[in-house]
Amino acid sequence: MLSRSTVNFISNCRLNCKIVSCFPYLTRNHIQVKHQVNPVHDQKVKMSSYGPAKRIVGLDKNVWVEFSALAAETKAVNLGQGFPDFATPDYMIEALKEATTHANPLMNQYTRAFGHTRLVNALAALYGKFQNRTIEPTKEILVTIGAYGSLFNSIMGLVNPGDEVIIIEPFFDCYKPMVLLAGGVPKYIPLKPRENAESTKDWILDPNEFAAMFTDKTKMIIVNNPNNPLGKVFTKDELTMIAELCKKHDVICISDEVYEWMIYTGNKHERIASYPGMWERTITIGSAGKTFSATGWKLGWGIGPENLMKGLRVVHQHSVYCCPTPLQEAVAVGLETELARFGQPDCYLTSLAEELEEKRNKVCKVLHEIGLEPIVPDGGYFILADVSKINVDFDDGTSDTRDYKFVRWLTKNVGVATIPPSAFFSDDHTYIGEKYIRICFIKEESTLEKGLELLKTLNK
Repeated sequence: MLSRSTVNFISNCRLNCKIVSCFPYLTRNHIQVKHQVNPVHDQKVKMSSYGPAKRIVGLDKNVWVEFSALAAETKAVNLGQGFPDFATPDYMIEALKEATTHANPLMNQYTRAFGHTRLVNALAALYGKFQNRTIEPTKEILVTIGAYGSLFNSIMGLVNPGDEVIIIEPFFDCYKPMVLLAGGVPKYIPLKPRENAESTKDWILDPNEFAAMFTDKTKMIIVNNPNNPLGKVFTKDELTMIAELCKKHDVICISDEVYEWMIYTGNKHERIASYPGMWERTITIGSAGKTFSATGWKLGWGIGPENLMKGLRVVHQHSVYCCPTPLQEAVAVGLETELARFGQPDCYLTSLAEELEEKRNKVCKVLHEIGLEPIVPDGGYFILADVSKINVDFDDGTSDTRDYKFVRWLTKNVGVATIPPSAFFSDDHTYIGEKYIRICFIKEESTLEKGLELLKTLNK
């Protein structure tokens, strides 16, 4: 029997008599075809005068909202958003299946709030190896909903109102709103390209300008290494400069290292937390989604000293509380597997970078041929391409920066979706990014081929 509320719902939807064929246990007597007006619904409802909290006003603009929707609407080849369009490793999928169908019913229930035990143990083993220290899994690691969660917990849990936070540009666009939500004051320092820059090694911090950023109000610096959208891999000398200033001014370092395994020939990923005196003041952030090409799994982690991690844990326990158990179990299996394979040809942590390097080289070659001079990345899976020599009228009547207008035109008229890099700069420094577009190359060969063929039409 259907409940009274179900029958009323069907009646109020003015369903015709064809519904009988869909619900054979109904008779026509159950359904009143004539619509009956509910007098409560007929009245004008007075809306609340309240709206968003003052602290979030102005933070709603987001580059992903506009350009993801535009890519979908135009059915453009999506070389914009940073996610793979190929499969996660088979054994990871099998590990997730095994976790969800495990004989132990607790595998589908809440797990430890700060990280599934098997996963934090695997993380401690992996990062202990590369940071040359023993990491206490239950006190120095926090598993979060994506690296986003670790960033949010770090900033909300460690920044006080009025604290200054140094952000190196270009920066992943969530850094700024997170700092503002915490009541912090963002302070921006750009990586500046040398004249005729060809690779990310040509984008540098001015040492004097950088040192001047540190004051008695500075609480934190956020370093994205490798950098998104640039693909810069910071050198040992550059990280040493950052580390020395952090120690001199007693500043916390948030080291966002989600692209840590995507490092290309001739480069090395340096972990700033392993530098002398830096473990005590560094939160290292990683991502399962980036590591295993499974961005939809949305698992990340923060690793650091217990006194700093306490701030992250408090924010986490009063918001998310804990992350999905089966996903954490599967990622633990993945990390255990890759740690055992490390140094072997079938290790995904290293083999993915080899595959991506080939894709990077292919895309950069085509971009150069058609006059979109690439800034060759040393890490990550994005390329900045200089579009300043493209002679087309892409003005759309808005007051937006050049790259926003060009990306809209490119998506609608050429059929290739990209991202405007000025979104990754502060207002004072958008001029640095607006001559470029950001292209994602962690895509199937067929996707890249199609996108590059379309881009070649720019040269005709």
